[in-house]
Amino acid sequence: MKTYAVIMAGGVGSRFWPRSREKTPKQLLKIFGEHTMIQDTVLRISKLISPENIFIVTNKVQKEEIKKQLTNVPAQNIIVEPFGKNTAACIGLASIIIHNFQPQAVSVVLPADHIIRDEDAFIKTISKAIDFAYKSKGLITIGIQPTRPETGYGYIQRKEEEIEENIFKVKTFAEKPSYQTAEKFLASGDFVWNSGIFIWRVDVILEEIKKYMPDLYEGLEKLQKSLLKDDFHKQLELVYGMLRSISIDYGVMEKSDRVYVIRSTFGWSDVGSWEEVYQLSHKDENGNSVNGLCFLDGVKNSYIHSEGKLTAILGLENIIVINTDDALLIASRTHSQDVKKIVDYLKLKKMNDYL
Repeated sequence: MKTYAVIMAGGVGSRFWPRSREKTPKQLLKIFGEHTMIQDTVLRISKLISPENIFIVTNKVQKEEIKKQLTNVPAQNIIVEPFGKNTAACIGLASIIIHNFQPQAVSVVLPADHIIRDEDAFIKTISKAIDFAYKSKGLITIGIQPTRPETGYGYIQRKEEEIEENIFKVKTFAEKPSYQTAEKFLASGDFVWNSGIFIWRVDVILEEIKKYMPDLYEGLEKLQKSLLKDDFHKQLELVYGMLRSISIDYGVMEKSDRVYVIRSTFGWSDVGSWEEVYQLSHKDENGNSVNGLCFLDGVKNSYIHSEGKLTAILGLENIIVINTDDALLIASRTHSQDVKKIVDYLKLKKMNDYL
């Protein structure tokens, strides 16, 4: 059984402005520790899948930086989408490329920017998922056992019958809920967080795309015919220009009857905001997480990041401060999800130097 990894690395990380920019989004930053998030992702999955079988799907703007950061991944394994069309197109494109090598290969699809605390448990879970995906011909997703009524994640409801240890058929997918609904999900015991990690055979996911997303499949067929031809990149641009922007969850997973979830606990977070970075960071006796040259007095329960300059703060609590060479963000921790509004404003005003 041949196994490949597909790392989705085309996101812009707009909630991590001003550190996250178009050329260096969240996955290309050192948020925790000495490696960038994408480097950590590759190092983690390399314990199971050799780098020559790891594919990165990204965009033109990020390609060169990814090549610099991932020297152990062959340059030809970096797949460049002409434009972002959400996860269904990204996964379909990677799947036809892998299918060309080995039609029954198992593909492990991972976002580039997640935190995994317990790597041994993660590898054990993925190994189990690979074996189950190969023999069951199912679409496997990893569900994280919830620890709190989280409103920032999607949820998966499992069926009661356990197929194998911690493996269940999926009953339904749920969007990000209100706090009250999240509490109900947690109390029911049959909901898990949707990690966005998928494992399947490439022939199986392509079959399901053909069944539920025939327009995407038609485009992928055209691309498959030109994979090894000189006009592939021209065809890729033409096909992508006609595709709808749809997630694999909405396009396939919510419709297919071949979907399974593996209930897991390996210290997962999709790190969707500066507030989540604060929650995951080491804190001092005042509850502050501080990076860079800072003077703080009377500051409590805050996340402060300062690059190349002194940042001085007096008498404030529960704030986020990100001070970079050309921009400064000051926000209440309760408004960390709203950072995206700043990026939307910068785009509207064509302030591209800050994007």
